[in-house]
Amino acid sequence: MKEVLYVFVAIFFAELGDKTQLATIAFASRYGWTKAFVGAILGLALVNLIGAFIGDKIGKALPVELIHKGAGILFILLGLLMLFGKV
Repeated sequence: MKEVLYVFVAIFFAELGDKTQLATIAFASRYGWTKAFVGAILGLALVNLIGAFIGDKIGKALPVELIHKGAGILFILLGLLMLFGKV
């Protein structure tokens, strides 16, 4: 159960103020908070289900250290691309 709390806290703080939250605010202003909330939950649930499924499969096939290094490299690469206006 402790691991679920760790994931919850990490995702909660990672999502604060991101594009998804801003999009949800925009949808809520147009469709109301309940429709925006339900739509956001369903969309995020599906995206996270896909991520969890793929992560589970990758975690069984590769060492955790390699996964962490690969994720770090991807974050740096995406950050650089965003910095130079390519994403």
